[in-house]
Order: sequence, then structure tokens, then C-alpha cells
Amino acid sequence: MTPLSISVVIPTFRREAALRDTIADVLKQEYPQFEVIVVDQTADHEPETDRYLQDLSDGGKIAWYRVNWASLPGARNYAVRRATGDIIVFIDDDVQLEPHYLETHARNYRDRPEVGAVAGRVFDRMKLADSGGALKIEDLPPEAMDPGIAWYHIDLVHTIKPQQVLSARGCNMSFRRELFDKFGLHFDERYRGSAVREESDFCLQFRKTNRQIWYDPDASLIHLGEETGGCHDIGTKSVQYQITFYHNHFFLGLHNLTLGQCLRFFAKLFDCHVLGHPPCNKSGSPLKIVVRFGFYKLGLLKAMKTWVQSLWDDGQIYSRQDELYQLPR
Repeated sequence: MTPLSISVVIPTFRREAALRDTIADVLKQEYPQFEVIVVDQTADHEPETDRYLQDLSDGGKIAWYRVNWASLPGARNYAVRRATGDIIVFIDDDVQLEPHYLETHARNYRDRPEVGAVAGRVFDRMKLADSGGALKIEDLPPEAMDPGIAWYHIDLVHTIKPQQVLSARGCNMSFRRELFDKFGLHFDERYRGSAVREESDFCLQFRKTNRQIWYDPDASLIHLGEETGGCHDIGTKSVQYQITFYHNHFFLGLHNLTLGQCLRFFAKLFDCHVLGHPPCNKSGSPLKIVVRFGFYKLGLLKAMKTWVQSLWDDGQIYSRQDELYQLPR
């Protein structure tokens, strides 16, 4: 039987050593048929990284595309249009993989037409440290399939049992390539900052395919969570970043949920991220709560503006100008 071909997509922005290590792990994969697509949003790399990427590109080991903008969903869309694999695997530029990683994704699609996407387990260093690494979850609670509050109950770090899920982690997910064209799927380029919730938005859009998103804990990787680099197009310490964080959450709700689901989602967002209650566990300082509430309100106003504009503008800025923005490799 001819194996399913795989396109591995790595969006990257201002990442150096971690990017090189990530690509090295992908190239060590034991899977028989795959390509590597690197969408590079970094204007100027360190000489070592530049030489590394150029050598791999010249040798035909990776497809290296350089663009002069920074957008995680934009980079994903850019790669999808160039991918040739039956399956598209998305990973971050700061992960560690075992040699059988691609095989664990591919096996879920064989002879299982109901599976349209695979969510892999993420060994997130920070989240594992918070739990001491001892927490293990068998079945996710019913709330994890409720679009209104799922985002506070889906745990793809500690869950050890395969099962259907509502969403995936953006650093470790895969999809059948054919579904993008058949259903007009694309990542929404209006998600900025760290693009938080862009994969959640995509997975909610994915529901129209009537295919399952299947969680496979064996399709795992280690997410390093480097503090610098990645696909943050706005500085994480800036006021704009904080507003954008809330904008992305509110826009996810306005874009995908019913009124009732939105109200529950926004209430949970306030309880968790503004008041700081679990699972967010933020500081209960009155001053910090007031500041976070300010960002919350500004984010809501910004999201409502984006939502109104979405009635006539789909926000696919980078996709529409694909050829204009592409730089020579």
C-alpha cells in the first residue's frame, strides 16, 4: 500500500537555534514520504541559521519560503497553498520530535475516513511543571466538547487516552489536505499577537466537514516554549499585545458561537483572565484586576469592530497579496 504523503509546515519568526534543531528532528523522521515547508518571516537571521537554511534549501531537503510580514495564520495559509502532501502537519519552530512522530499522525488516517484531523499531545514544559508532571487524565469532561467553555476544559498536555476532541494545539496538529479545497478552509489572518485562538477558530470552522478531530496521545512532541522568537508579531510586553489577546478571544466567540455560547464564553474569560480564578491562577491584586479589566473592555470593542468589518471583508490580507509579498529564496 502506498503510504500517505505528508507536508510538514513550520512557520517561523525570529527563531534561530531552536528552529535549526526543530528542522533537524523533522529530517530524521523514519516516515517514507514527506516534505518540509518552512515559511520564514524573519528579515535577517544569524549567519549560522542563514547558512543552515540555505544549504538545506539548495540540497532540496526543505522548501524555504521567505516573506516580509509576520502572521502565524497567514504563514499557515501560505504553506497550505504550496503543500503537496495528502496530510498537512503543523508544528511550531521550537519543538522536539521522536523519529516516529510522523508515523503516529499518519496511522490515524489509514482506513478511517471519519478522521479528518489529528490533535497530538503536547509535552509543554511550563504546564507539566505546574502540575509536577503527575496529573493524568483519561476522559476529558463533557464541557471539553462545548464550544462555549471548551477552551478551559480541553487539556492536551495531561490527557493520556485517545478520543474525539473539539480542537487541537497549533504546535501539534494535522489535517487531510483535500478538505481545505473541498470546504474552502483557511486560517483567519485577523488573529494577531501570538495569534492565540487562531487554531481554535479554524477547528470550529472545521466542523462543517463532518469529520472527526481525533486526539492521539502517541502523536506527541515536546514544546519548548521559548520566550523569544516564534510567530509573535507584537511584543508580548506591550499594551497592544494585551488588547490583542482579548480581541482574539472575543472575535472567536463573535465569529463562531451562538449568543448563549458567547455569553458563557465571555463570562468565563472574565472570571479566568481578569479576576484570575482557576485555571488561569493570576494575581488577585485589585490594581492588576482593574488593569486587566481595561484590556478586556478594549479587546471587546476592537473585536466588535473586526466582527462588523467581517460582514464585507474576510481579512485575508496576506493570502490576497501572496504573490506580491513573496521574496526570493
